[in-house]
Amino acid sequence: MGAGIRKEVPAVVGVAEYAVVWLQGATCTGCSISILNSVSPTVKNLLVDEIVPGVHLSLRYHATLMAAAGEVAIAALEKEIAKGGYLLVVEGAVPTEADGGYGHIGEKTILQVVEEASRSALAIIALGTCACYGGIPAAKPNLSGSLGMKAVLERLGLEVPLVNVPGCPPHPDWFVGTVGALLLGGLKPPPLDDLGRPLAFYGSLIHENCPRRAYFDEGKFAKKPGDPGCLYYVGCKGPITYSDCFKRQWNGGTNWCIASGSPCQGCTQPEFPDGFGPFYQRVVDTDVPEIA
Repeated sequence: MGAGIRKEVPAVVGVAEYAVVWLQGATCTGCSISILNSVSPTVKNLLVDEIVPGVHLSLRYHATLMAAAGEVAIAALEKEIAKGGYLLVVEGAVPTEADGGYGHIGEKTILQVVEEASRSALAIIALGTCACYGGIPAAKPNLSGSLGMKAVLERLGLEVPLVNVPGCPPHPDWFVGTVGALLLGGLKPPPLDDLGRPLAFYGSLIHENCPRRAYFDEGKFAKKPGDPGCLYYVGCKGPITYSDCFKRQWNGGTNWCIASGSPCQGCTQPEFPDGFGPFYQRVVDTDVPEIA
């Protein structure tokens, strides 16, 4: 696929299998760990069973999960890139300074491998806030020049369908649901917001659905994390953070940040982390619904 040219995406009908190439850039691998904890469907269901009737996935490369290592693993990656026609998952930011020299996959830079893999991909999922917007690797002073995938594709002049699934880490359901939507749509992205996120998961503010919203409306605010009351004055980013954590919760539906007494950190937003620090300090100059 040449620069600026978009491939025609084949219909899912009649296709038995989609190969998946999963690259890890500047990342802590926390996104992979989160997705591995998917409850329903499990990762085994995702990789072995039919996610969509007649269609299933085949994970061809994942440096953390695959048994192969070294030259054998890199050879498998290069074989898939040469073959093309796969779903590309990118976890972690992409270093671009010093010709990408701040990070490598095998003997090539992350930037080189991401470019080669993107050219041969049918669609791309940027998994986690680092892959979507730069995240923690792009925090100041960002000497590595780390970027999210949208910025990288623009820099390379590539047009490939891209879906952002941010979060630090993202909830397993966000990834599994996005994969399912892509397969149902023939790898056509589902409805997205202006930041490239699926509206099904990132379509509403935490603040609008927060179980502590009544405290906000009554003007009752916590003075420190763990106190009863709205957590806005102790740094909650819920009024400017889009996700459905309140509905989905974490660790198999056990808990989530605000339910445990902690303010929302805004990890699904492109401003995370620099724009939201200090984390336990009130966000100022922000449009927040008026107190009733």
